Formats: sequence, C-alpha cells, structure tokens
Amino acid sequence: MSSRYVPYATTPGRLFTQLVSDIVVAVWAAVWVLVGMAVHAAIATIAEVGRQVQTGADGVSGNLNSAGDSVDDVPLLGDALSKPLRAASEAARDIAGAGQSLDSTATWLAWVLALAVAAPPILAVAMPWLYLRVRFFRRKWTAITLARTPAGEQLLALRALANRPLAKLMAVSTDPVSAWRRDDAIAVRGLADLELRSAGVARRRS
Repeated sequence: MSSRYVPYATTPGRLFTQLVSDIVVAVWAAVWVLVGMAVHAAIATIAEVGRQVQTGADGVSGNLNSAGDSVDDVPLLGDALSKPLRAASEAARDIAGAGQSLDSTATWLAWVLALAVAAPPILAVAMPWLYLRVRFFRRKWTAITLARTPAGEQLLALRALANRPLAKLMAVSTDPVSAWRRDDAIAVRGLADLELRSAGVARRRS
C-alpha cells in the first residue's frame, strides 16, 4: 500500500489516467501562458512607442528652451525671438506628457489583456482538475487510514458489499455477506481490497 501523502494512485489504470491528465493540464496551461505573453508583447510595443515619443519630445523641448535662452540676449529682437521658441518648447513638453501617458496606459493594458486572455481558459481546465485531484487525495487518505485497523477494514468491506459490482463480490466469496458477518478474515480482506482499488490503492499481498 502506498503512502497516504503521495497524491497518485497505485493502481496502473488510475495512475496512467492521472499522469496523462497532469500532462494535458500542464501543456494546456503552457500554451495559454505563451498566448498571454504574445498579447503582452504586442501591447507592450505601443508602450515602447510612448517611451520613444516622450524621450524625443523631452529632447526637443530642452533644445528649444535652450535656444530661447540663447536668443533672449539678442538686442531688440531677443524677446520676440525667444517667445515662439519657448512656446514650441511647451508644446513639445505637452507631447512628451502624452507619450508618458501612452506608455503608462499601454503597460497597464498589456498586463490586463494578457491575464484576460490567458487566465479564463487555464482556470476552466485547472479548477476541475484540482477539484478532482483533491477529492481523490482525500478518498485515498481515508481508505488507507481505515485499512490499517481491523475495524476500518471491516468498514471498507461493508462499503464494498454496498457499492462494488456483484461479479467482483462473488469473485471474493460465493457468499460475501455471510463471510463478512462471520468476520472471515480472508473474505473481509478481499472485500476491503475491492474498495481500496476503487479508491486507487493497490495493497501488497502478504
């Protein structure tokens, strides 16, 4: 009998199914993570454009402002020449602000859209998988715990009488109910084994 702490079955069929489901869920999640990353990268290019606009406009604004300071000292015409330059510098600064806003918005939007695209399909598959895996683990834990005591083994045998197919019960004993009532050790163990196998646990023969 396997450890209660291992979240996998020891019966070959159930173990194979679990391994295949793990691989399918992992591949599914990886595919959608890649899709989300592609969406993020596509939107992030807009943020990069915003950063380039901000950098370029800041440079232009600084140059125009410096030029305005330079011509300000020109006699008579200095003030007339510097005003348009400073106005252009302010306009470039506004463009830089718009670029910064575009950068911030696109960066935020890239993450939101990436999660919006990738998370729903991943959760749609992962949540049922996780629920089934937790339910299996709890059932396995309970079955192994019961099988370690004589009273628990009798309870497993009783559950087998109530839940397992008649053909499997008859394979254990020709009169499984009477054998259980007599506390026939071999029959009780065989019936308990049926219930353990239904829980994904194969007990080693002693």
